[in-house]
Amino acid sequence: QVTLVESGGGLVQAGGSLRLSCAATERSFVLYAMAWFRQAPGKEREFVAAINSRGDIPDYADSVRGRFTISRDRAKITTYLQMSNLEPEDTAVYMCASRRSPGSSSSAEHYDYWGQGTQVTVSS
Repeated sequence: QVTLVESGGGLVQAGGSLRLSCAATERSFVLYAMAWFRQAPGKEREFVAAINSRGDIPDYADSVRGRFTISRDRAKITTYLQMSNLEPEDTAVYMCASRRSPGSSSSAEHYDYWGQGTQVTVSS
């Protein structure tokens, strides 16, 4: 069973930082693109960031560009989302996803595996 396990969520004040991690359980994930999505209460799931399998082509939603950084450690089969200058509007459940392709996408329907999510709450 392929599994993605997120960690690193929590409560932080506006302006603070958090780093989310997404650990895969199979080495085959080094061949796949990875992404982060988020869903706030009462809102649709939205794209946050993605990165290709080699880890050299990131992509970001306009709302987080310049504040969030996506990266991956191929040896650890782990993907990270470094979040800085957090805003209350960033409050959501953050989910990592994997796509059976080396190229990333901003569309959730293109992703094949999903983690269970981790809560991020930003207080004003």
